[in-house]
Amino acid sequence: MNLIITYLEIIILLPVIAGVILFFLPEKYRKIKSLAALAVSLMVLYYTVKLYFSGGAPGQINLIETGFLNWLGTSYLSGSSGNFFMLNLDNLARFILLLVAFFSVLILLYSYVYMDRKNALRNYYSLILLTLWASVCTVLSDSLFMFIFFWGFLGLTLYKLIKGHDEESSAAAKKTFIMIGASDGIMILGIGILWKITGHFNISELTVRTSDAIRFCAFLALLIGSFTKAGAFPFHTWVPDFAKNAPAPSSAYLPASLDKLLGIYFLTRICNDIFILSGWIRLVILILGGLTIIIAVMMALIQHNYKKLLGYHAVSQVGYMVTGIGLGSVLGLVGGLFHMVNHALYKSGLFLASGCIESKTGTDKLEKLGGLSRQMPITFICSLIFALSISGVPPLNGFASKWIIYQGIIDFGKGTGMANHLWIVWLSMAVIGSALTLASFIKFISGIFLGRSRTGLKKVKEVSWMMWTPMLILALICTGFGIFASKWIIPALFEPVTGSVTFIGVWDSSFISLLIAVSIILGISFYLIFSMGRFRTDESFIGGETNRRDVGFEPTSFYETIRNFGILKPLYGWAERKYFDIYDVSKIITLKISHLFSAAHNGILSNLAFWVLAGLIFMFIFLLI
Repeated sequence: MNLIITYLEIIILLPVIAGVILFFLPEKYRKIKSLAALAVSLMVLYYTVKLYFSGGAPGQINLIETGFLNWLGTSYLSGSSGNFFMLNLDNLARFILLLVAFFSVLILLYSYVYMDRKNALRNYYSLILLTLWASVCTVLSDSLFMFIFFWGFLGLTLYKLIKGHDEESSAAAKKTFIMIGASDGIMILGIGILWKITGHFNISELTVRTSDAIRFCAFLALLIGSFTKAGAFPFHTWVPDFAKNAPAPSSAYLPASLDKLLGIYFLTRICNDIFILSGWIRLVILILGGLTIIIAVMMALIQHNYKKLLGYHAVSQVGYMVTGIGLGSVLGLVGGLFHMVNHALYKSGLFLASGCIESKTGTDKLEKLGGLSRQMPITFICSLIFALSISGVPPLNGFASKWIIYQGIIDFGKGTGMANHLWIVWLSMAVIGSALTLASFIKFISGIFLGRSRTGLKKVKEVSWMMWTPMLILALICTGFGIFASKWIIPALFEPVTGSVTFIGVWDSSFISLLIAVSIILGISFYLIFSMGRFRTDESFIGGETNRRDVGFEPTSFYETIRNFGILKPLYGWAERKYFDIYDVSKIITLKISHLFSAAHNGILSNLAFWVLAGLIFMFIFLLI
């Protein structure tokens, strides 16, 4: 127990102390700040690993009773006040802590080179360490009072990690801050309702049935907070804008990894610990999960900016996690959590790859790129693995987690509720979403790495080893998690969290991987034996004319047929005009109401007296009711 408290002291206190110190260190010592932040994150990772493997730790720890906070003069706190300082150290919390520390190390290693003078973001390393600290405290907090404090603090660091160098990026930062802040306010309302109903703030003491309107309001308020943080429909619109305008490490660290980990972690707490869900609420969750998959991937298909394309895919993949957790079964929960981890791996890798590409080419437009596979082979290979992983191509990790979710949906169909009877709908949306994901990443890979090299990109070279090493580590993990999913990864990492899982049908990821490897080897062997040297080359002959070598293809023209197809054309037009953006729609409504009241209050004394009297009458009637 004493060792666990020691580990907690280091994990909780070291990042915040170092972050505050680095905040006061001048920016000219950027490299020193970078190395210091990396060293701190490595220490946090080391002690998080020790905490993860420390056996026999209790689920809940009261920091007051253990003397953890006595040096702050809090020893006088006791009774109900001490409940605010309860930590939850169950297997789920330990697992999320391990992932948070791991991604912090990789992002800081990558940032050492990326965050040079050109890409410098003021107090970047302080913000990363403070984000690490707040994330750790959020995961550990058993008290919803402390949870919402650290959860809200993460909204501030998210806002600061956008550079804000022009009007568009400043607008994206403001939009992110307002949407996250508004959802935090709604969460506070939900927490207040829970306290009024149960008299408890601690997650471990809550078990609430969604049996009436007031309890459903509490559930809905917390669900909105979870969905906004994770980036699920319809509270997702900040994610693509953030991804487009923020530095690549910021996007890889927050929307790609930490925000997904924390948002889905809290969704898991909501659906499995805090509330007992009714069948029709599960139906709503599954509908939102399916819509998140389809709507976001359809928007990704038409993007010309590859960072925004990745942003929409960061939204689409949340739909699989929401669907898995919404099923309410062990199989669905394993699939949802496994996909949460897999998404953090390959999506953070894709954002890091986008940072490598942008740093070397100076553009984030697909139409200005092409043929970079020769100049940037490591970035290309890693990006290809990430793209195949997110598309659900076996034997990579994205396929493994999606396959479990598919199995969970089929097993869910054995139930008797309305949501159960619609299992084929949820399965179809998940499978179609995966196919469309592959289609859009064909555009991503071919547009950036394949085809003819642009004239201005002939001198592009591979990035520094400190930038490609994190990508290579993530690519290897994506491969390993896919190959060894069924025998090692799921039993070792997820069954301690969810309990024993039984797959339906026959599924052995290692055997499938072996078959794929054998087929590839045989294909190459047959090619070398029977086809080498037995082919000729000639000029392309298209439409009666010889194809010019200097003419390539535009990746942005991919899927224009879909964009202009029937009912999809006006829908895409409305989407681009922000008609479906909850932030912009709310802003327009608010401004119109404000202008209406501004016009009514024209400064004439008689009109002002009328509005005062009308307000008093309204308040009087409201109090009587």
